[in-house]
Amino acid sequence: MASTSRTRTGRGRGRGRGSGSSSLPPPPSTLPLIIEEFFIVVYEDPLVKKELPKKFADYLDGKEPAKVYLRAADCGPRLWTVEVLFNGQGRMYLDKGWEKFAIAHGVDFGWFVHFKYEGDDVLTVKVFDGTMCGRYYYSDDEDATMKATTT
Repeated sequence: MASTSRTRTGRGRGRGRGSGSSSLPPPPSTLPLIIEEFFIVVYEDPLVKKELPKKFADYLDGKEPAKVYLRAADCGPRLWTVEVLFNGQGRMYLDKGWEKFAIAHGVDFGWFVHFKYEGDDVLTVKVFDGTMCGRYYYSDDEDATMKATTT
């Protein structure tokens, strides 16, 4: 059997190291900061005001809302109005209205609460219990449907 040698044909140029490709994305430090999703862990009383991450408060700098509207994910169109406090040092808190939302969704110690900023002061919320499983909440409309189908 004759030995054959392979030669480079030039295929794949521009993909390897040192190819001089300028199609690489810019380094992360030059990209704009967009904070759309974050979570908090409930370490203290679940019914008292909750501090949101500083990076999210920084993201809202200059357009701090007086209130936000919480929507439980997969739970219909209901919005929970929650007042927002800013302490003047870059900290943001969910205040009046949070307690009602937390009670209605059974938020407890050690639970994770995931937020997704939808714009227009709306945050979609998913609640995960102590087993790290998502909690499902049905809307009032589903409740009426469920009652109607079970009676």
